[in-house]
Amino acid sequence: MINPQVLLAAILIGVPASGLASCGQGSHLPGNPRYTLADSALDSIQFTVGKTLKRDLHGHLVSVSSFVDPEGKAMSWHDFGNLEGPGWVANAVGGAYEIYTMGEFFHKPEWKTTSLSLLDHVLDDGFIDNQTGFIRGYRETTTGKLCLNYKHNSDWFSPGSMAKMGFQLLIFSEALGNDPRVPRLRRSAVQVAQWIDKHVETAPNGWFPRRTTPDGKLYAKSPEGKDDKVWQTSADGLFILQLDAALTARGLADYSAMLRKESDVFMHAGGFFGSINQDTYDLHEDVAYAVAFRTLLGVSRVLKDEAIRSFAYEKCLGGLKQFDICEDRNGVATKGLLYMEDSWDTSYLWEDAEAALAYLEAAQDLRSHDPVGSSAYETEGLVILRAASKHRHGRYGFLTEGVDWNNHVGQQHHFENARFGDIRYTEPFLNNQHLSEPTLFYLKNLARKSSTKNGFEWRDAQGSTVFKMP
Repeated sequence: MINPQVLLAAILIGVPASGLASCGQGSHLPGNPRYTLADSALDSIQFTVGKTLKRDLHGHLVSVSSFVDPEGKAMSWHDFGNLEGPGWVANAVGGAYEIYTMGEFFHKPEWKTTSLSLLDHVLDDGFIDNQTGFIRGYRETTTGKLCLNYKHNSDWFSPGSMAKMGFQLLIFSEALGNDPRVPRLRRSAVQVAQWIDKHVETAPNGWFPRRTTPDGKLYAKSPEGKDDKVWQTSADGLFILQLDAALTARGLADYSAMLRKESDVFMHAGGFFGSINQDTYDLHEDVAYAVAFRTLLGVSRVLKDEAIRSFAYEKCLGGLKQFDICEDRNGVATKGLLYMEDSWDTSYLWEDAEAALAYLEAAQDLRSHDPVGSSAYETEGLVILRAASKHRHGRYGFLTEGVDWNNHVGQQHHFENARFGDIRYTEPFLNNQHLSEPTLFYLKNLARKSSTKNGFEWRDAQGSTVFKMP
């Protein structure tokens, strides 16, 4: 029998109810006291810090690659292999932010030092134009050349991805207290928003384009130069709203009129949920729904608009249910994960982490006035994190980039050449460690903290231990 919540989601997002999975509230995937969610998140950071960084000529720490194996070796055959920087897949600022905040919570000062060195690399080594705010997302590790996209050229870039970098700089500034970097980080975030507002052309449908030329003109092609069917319906544009809402909320700018206009465009169209990932082209992608919820919830708070908030819950968060995997498939531990999209049904771990974060933010939002709904969303987020923790390999904490339960990627890329299974590569700052962010959010905002004989303990909604200190 289909869960009524799932049936409602089916009606709201316009898909057959038979196409939506009904996983209940996830009690079928309990916590593991022998390997907690905190253990999992700590392993991800330890892999990044211990196996994937090196010093550059300026003395800053940098990533050896955006695509590595369990030993931290660069996979140079891949587009991502010889790239690093703050761009989408390399994610140096977002990754450094997660390392810093994890280091602070878990009392690892060496991680905070590492994080600041990574941040200084982005600030000081040419990625950011300090006059205009424009950010070049990538550097070739083999030549030192800066470029705008993961194809190693500067024919196009993603304004949404640049806005995400600006947002990451902004939230990083708030973690640093009185650090002298703070004014520069905030100024950079403001400048990114200003550049996008001034230069990026609006698509014919009124939404943000997925890609533009370096001067902000429309670019409707794929990275390979073919037609891109989601060039004006990608959810990547949501990151522009996310940055502008955050700046407005903090009094650093006022984008209220733009937020109103673009939110109306988004909702009138029923939402734009096309692929955020730059190398896929579906109209509906799991992470697009998660980002849409998180973004529109923030916009609704800035504008004090209940219609936007309702849309965020009903259409965006409700829409995530269509990607649920409710059982283990082909002998692979997939129960509790989400598949990415119809044309590429692998479960990818950064998308899973973003979905977990969306559910946990919903749980916090509802906690004071809807404890039943809050508990349901809390469980949804926990189940995803528990499921993801099962996909580590090797000696150093490596988390796979994706769970290829249907052999979409090809068994030559799987551990032990298995027909179905985990992919033997990962993106250190993204797929490998993004689950640290929802895990830390949970510990800070939702976990049940209590005193013990020797310190403190955090437990989840089902009573499973998430972390003990010491």
